[in-house]
Amino acid sequence: MTATTVDAAELRRRTQELLAAHPPGTTDRLDFLRARFDAGLAWVHYPEGLGGLAAPRTLQAVVDAELEAAGAPDNDPRRIGIGLGMAAPTILGFGTDEQKQRFLRPLWTGEEVWCQLFSEPGAGSDLAALGTRAVREGEDWVVNGQKVWTSSAHVARWAILIARTDPDLPKHKGITYFLCDMTDPGVDVRPLRQVTGEAEFNEVFLTDVRIPDARRLGEIGDGWRVAQTTLNNERVAIGGMRIPREGGMIGPVAKTWRERTDLRTHDLHQRLLKLWVDSEVARLTGERLRQQMAMGQPGPEGAGMKLGFARLNQEISGLEVELLGEEGLLYEDWTMRRPELVDFTGRDAGYRYLRSKGNSIEGGTSEVLLNIVAERVLGLPSEPRTDKDVAWKDLAR
Repeated sequence: MTATTVDAAELRRRTQELLAAHPPGTTDRLDFLRARFDAGLAWVHYPEGLGGLAAPRTLQAVVDAELEAAGAPDNDPRRIGIGLGMAAPTILGFGTDEQKQRFLRPLWTGEEVWCQLFSEPGAGSDLAALGTRAVREGEDWVVNGQKVWTSSAHVARWAILIARTDPDLPKHKGITYFLCDMTDPGVDVRPLRQVTGEAEFNEVFLTDVRIPDARRLGEIGDGWRVAQTTLNNERVAIGGMRIPREGGMIGPVAKTWRERTDLRTHDLHQRLLKLWVDSEVARLTGERLRQQMAMGQPGPEGAGMKLGFARLNQEISGLEVELLGEEGLLYEDWTMRRPELVDFTGRDAGYRYLRSKGNSIEGGTSEVLLNIVAERVLGLPSEPRTDKDVAWKDLAR
């Protein structure tokens, strides 16, 4: 079957067949999700046998609308966002046939949660400076190092991991990409309590963790190139989510403005109008980016979307706290928790204000993303990089 034979009508027919064979009201949720994947209706643009039908990406909306109307369960995409938005496209692009068959189905159904072992205490903004080492021993790699800011590590079964395999090469070379089993001996996950009071993030210590070479993704030493696929998709996943008008952070503020006339001032009204327009521009820009993605993998444009997402979230949440006055200083719960997902709109204004501070750090700092936009989107000259051709082992640390 080719993409040209799969149109909207064909997808509707296949979706109705799925619903008839597995009625949502009487079918176990996991059984339904597995059947949906096997029918090629999970992500229709993926190849046949891997949850798709090699159809245009834009036709996914046809399937989703039919299933939503029938009350079918989804795969709780917010809970498994790292797997869906980052691990899956990287495995699809660089994985072996065996890796694709093994990992993509339980990843999509949510049976196996994924996390990302990239950032380190000394390699965050300068990710290529990472020092976690992987040394080859026979058919295994022995990994030692520390990762930080790892979302969902406390619930993850698998991780996408980059480690240094050749310290004699410059920092962007000599890096290799692995799939790490988070239940293996030597993997130690510790909570990182944030300003919100929660430990949504973690630090992960890797001590003599053995990873079979069969779980290497891509060629030895080519990990930086493989990681670019992950990072580009991450930025789109963070900044390019599909939301309705007045969705996201602007929604609660607009709702409060309409319902609480006693809080209104002329100055707040002007600021709210500006942020409402900016939010709508960002939403429509995200739609355009998703249309571009339908033609191939995301590029550096995702960096611009993620930049806008961070700025808007911080400005909107600041306005909301100011609008609420004394009420905005309240905070619902400082209890130490380890949540499975981030819920911006389901919490109070204080949580949104505090949590949005991290938006300009996670997924690449705003400063780094500005460089990406300048160099790779606008074509401006690159900043001087004196360490570009220096062996990693000789870098000052």
